[in-house]
Amino acid sequence: MPSASLMMMASPLLAGPAPVQAAIEIAAVAPIEAATSHGTPRPWETVASDILAIQWSLAPVQENEGPPGDGEAKGDEAEILVEGTVGPVDRDPMVAVNEASFRITQQVDAALVEPLADGYRSGLPGPLRDGLGNVVRNLREPANFLNFLLQGKVGKAAETLVRFSINSTLGFGGLIDLAEKPGINLPYRQNGFANTLGFYGVGGGPYLYVPVAGATNVRDLIGNTLDQSLLPFVVGEPFNTPEYGIPLFVVTNLDSRVALDEEIERLNDTVDPYAARRDVYLYRRARDIALLKGEEPPEPPAILREIELGLDAIEAEADAEFEAQLDGASDGEGVSNSEPTVQPSDAPPIASTQNEQPVPVAVLITQPKTR
Repeated sequence: MPSASLMMMASPLLAGPAPVQAAIEIAAVAPIEAATSHGTPRPWETVASDILAIQWSLAPVQENEGPPGDGEAKGDEAEILVEGTVGPVDRDPMVAVNEASFRITQQVDAALVEPLADGYRSGLPGPLRDGLGNVVRNLREPANFLNFLLQGKVGKAAETLVRFSINSTLGFGGLIDLAEKPGINLPYRQNGFANTLGFYGVGGGPYLYVPVAGATNVRDLIGNTLDQSLLPFVVGEPFNTPEYGIPLFVVTNLDSRVALDEEIERLNDTVDPYAARRDVYLYRRARDIALLKGEEPPEPPAILREIELGLDAIEAEADAEFEAQLDGASDGEGVSNSEPTVQPSDAPPIASTQNEQPVPVAVLITQPKTR
């Protein structure tokens, strides 16, 4: 019997495939009963061909950091150096405070707001819930009308005034949105003092995430406060009483939470929900102001498509596009999908000759800066 130490040294699981010379020496000292009578040698009894070894190194290829100068020789073209910064710090100078507020709001939403919104959605009949939402929108119409006037959009201001008149009378205080029905066709257009400030060139200012209220900026926070103060200060009772303010606040937030439920889930599924919420909000506000001024809206962020469509829809589009490419290839527009583009016989050989030397390959990895 071979000794235990010899068996361990010959084990390919512990020491790797033995060199050819070592295998011959082991076979010379092995007892005769170790040989088998099988006609076909088993995998571990065959001598492996020389394999081209690739050496990987994660160490920097060059000692000198930074791109080469004009007079210096450039490195290997196979080397790729990626550098950059992440996060619009200039738009979010209070990022630490905002992220803390975001986490608190997420916890409050999970513990309180989301269960209440689910009860509001499942506990009330759909027509009644829609009616309460119509009442909330109808109460915003005076602010919409005033701001369309301030922006010089007289036509839209007149349409808003007609909407408010029809829904407040024939629509039972806005419970039924008759103005948007066929035959009248006056859609709801939300406006506000934040839009008016942006229309006349007032910048958004620093990004803010206010607890419970959510994403905003300095300009929008001021404008929304003016919107909510219009009826209580201009009209007075009953709009300046707690009996009006508290139910309006509750219904407004629950209605918004139900409407945004799917989007909130998609935001929470992203890699960085806070940054996704910020980028989507800032883009939409910049787009709203640009369209209000008749300008070209900015380029949407990449995360917006994922938020609006969802990963399932994006994957379905990618699968459909891939299938279309395969169908086009099978129809003669490209390479036929009935046969692989690379036949097994065309594959490059793995084994090397005796004279070939291993080729060292280095990977240069740089870590991008975070927010």
